[in-house]
Amino acid sequence: MERMLRGEDEFESKSGTDIMEAPSGEDDPDPTQRAKRKRYHRHTQHQIEEMESFFKECPHPDDKQRKELGRRLALEPLQVKFWFQNKRTQMKAKHERCENTQLRNENDKLREQNIRYKEALSNATCPNCGGPAAIGEMSFDEQHLRIENARLSEEIDRISGIAAKYGTSMGPATSSAQFSGPTEADKPMIIELAVAAMEELIRLAHSGEPLWLSSPDNSTEALSEEEYFRTFPRGIGPTPLGLKSEASRESAVVIMNHMNLVEILMDVNQWANVFSGIVSRAVTIEVLSTGVAGNYNGALQVMTAEYQVPSPLVPTKRKLLCEVLLYGVEHVEVDDRAVHSIYRPLVNSGLAFGAKRWVATLDRQCERIASAMANSIPADVGVITTSEGRKSMLKLAERIVMSFCTGVGASTAHAWTTLSRSGADDVRVMTRKSMDDPGRPPGIVLSAATSFWLPVPPKRVFDFLRNENLRSEWDILSNGGLVQEMAHIANGRDPGNSISLLRVNSANSSQSNMLILQESCTDSTGSYVIYAPVDIVAMNVVLSGGDPDYVALLPSGFAILPDGPTQHGAVIPDGSGGSLLTVAFQILVDSVPTAKLSLGSVATVNSLIKCTVERIKSAVGGENA
Repeated sequence: MERMLRGEDEFESKSGTDIMEAPSGEDDPDPTQRAKRKRYHRHTQHQIEEMESFFKECPHPDDKQRKELGRRLALEPLQVKFWFQNKRTQMKAKHERCENTQLRNENDKLREQNIRYKEALSNATCPNCGGPAAIGEMSFDEQHLRIENARLSEEIDRISGIAAKYGTSMGPATSSAQFSGPTEADKPMIIELAVAAMEELIRLAHSGEPLWLSSPDNSTEALSEEEYFRTFPRGIGPTPLGLKSEASRESAVVIMNHMNLVEILMDVNQWANVFSGIVSRAVTIEVLSTGVAGNYNGALQVMTAEYQVPSPLVPTKRKLLCEVLLYGVEHVEVDDRAVHSIYRPLVNSGLAFGAKRWVATLDRQCERIASAMANSIPADVGVITTSEGRKSMLKLAERIVMSFCTGVGASTAHAWTTLSRSGADDVRVMTRKSMDDPGRPPGIVLSAATSFWLPVPPKRVFDFLRNENLRSEWDILSNGGLVQEMAHIANGRDPGNSISLLRVNSANSSQSNMLILQESCTDSTGSYVIYAPVDIVAMNVVLSGGDPDYVALLPSGFAILPDGPTQHGAVIPDGSGGSLLTVAFQILVDSVPTAKLSLGSVATVNSLIKCTVERIKSAVGGENA
């Protein structure tokens, strides 16, 4: 690399004006011959400008183009060829040097962040007594064994999936098997089932009582199974042992054109974006029909999707789809036996995966999309002066939310390892290698998450965590520094739906200030506060309307859900009830992707997340937390 960079400097010093007329071969002992072979030709300014202009359009001219260019500029085709070779080498070296510089800066920034965490943890105090915080020790040997067990479990799942494909049952691990595309013989049956399902869906959407039963406060609607099997004799078949049927319905008016809405629902790539808190993965297995020209009428796709609750304590559920649910009707079979006890009331009520959560999420996301498309809405506060800068910031925040939601759930794509067995708030960790992804820093990324119950309503928890003036009460990274909001963008009717650019003014004068990009979002079924430290130089590019896809991010944050419904099935109002809070961090522990995971890094992250939990409990939960 050093030799390459020196070569680049040589090319730059010539500025494309000097080229050797003929390449030298082996070393020639005759100085006269060597001097003849090393004659250099200095191009005129006009020749350079013409070739520079041509290079922008075509950096690899063919023989005919080189001859024509040489004729116009009074140069030999070989001279033109050497100039373009030198220019390409120069541009490649320059690009690689810029790339290396950017990666070094990002790694230095993240290394500084890790040092901040360690220093903050070493100075952490107990929120109750004011003395040094004792987070608890963990066995490195035990943790090493658990990480190895997680790796072996992942391997067993992979082998089980292969066995399941060929008809061999190996128990619960077979849930990780991938669906294969339908055979030609299956397609007529699939089309027939899809048509019947669509007709049934339309009838379910338009029917009232006695098929649908409303809760006493009319906040939710549940399907009467007895009436359903009387109305639809074929039904969905017998419910397998251990599973229970779940069906719900919800309606809302959303800010989106109906054709755009259909387009979103028919595109699995947009599912993980619009429904990032619900859909962990979605794949189109096969497109059986694309519909008539210009619209999706008659379109038929076979999809598979994995649904999640933002917590490692709730296993995902998988569903095979032959159509898209356009009317907010959700009818599935659920296995809740592996769900942790603190989440079971929420899952059993149907609020975790039900239609109410889907429609509330869609409504909020439609507001967000409308905000991103608006040209005339200025930033409420701060440094964003152009609509392009505002859109770039919204796009970057959107990626933060997607990255957080993808990594916080118990997806079959992730192998969580539990660090302790002390109760519901066990810390779970997983590692992954980040390589060749411009949106993530390269290296070993350690994710840690825990979920726990708080005896306070979700709105109170949400308002506390998103308030920059209260951030120092829980954010160890801020280390007592003043947090100032530099920019604020509202992206929904609720004041809690917003994007903020925060500056942490370090209390230690020897440390530099840092920037944090944060998105907070809320609806009737759940809330998020998600943030990521960002590089100042990169944010200046984004604020000026530059491409945000190349900003390296490792989001952390919180997912807040109600702890369950009332006795009638409705969500408990904000003034009562408790909260289920998931805390998740992502930290780059080594900038080399092939490096081994340090158990010291695991211990640091474990202490960080436990200390954060204790601070939150002390601040909002009182003595009962």
